[in-house]
Amino acid sequence: MQVNILDAKTNLSNLIRKIETGKEKQIIIARYGKPVVKMVLYHDAQASKRIGSAKGKLKSPENLDRYNDEITDMFGGTL
Repeated sequence: MQVNILDAKTNLSNLIRKIETGKEKQIIIARYGKPVVKMVLYHDAQASKRIGSAKGKLKSPENLDRYNDEITDMFGGTL
């Protein structure tokens, strides 16, 4: 995949994610249509698995929902 510098600046996070997840093996960044930089995965780096990383580490108080009705009324809605 080849992108120009402006696209690379605008979408850097997405481009990095494509490399990390293996959707792209390399991304070439071009200036005026000429390749100048090649992005590749650095050794064994992998995308982080953030979903569920705090599982079992947090506890909710028993009375967490005690103000739900009051807050709903404040915003004029219903549960």
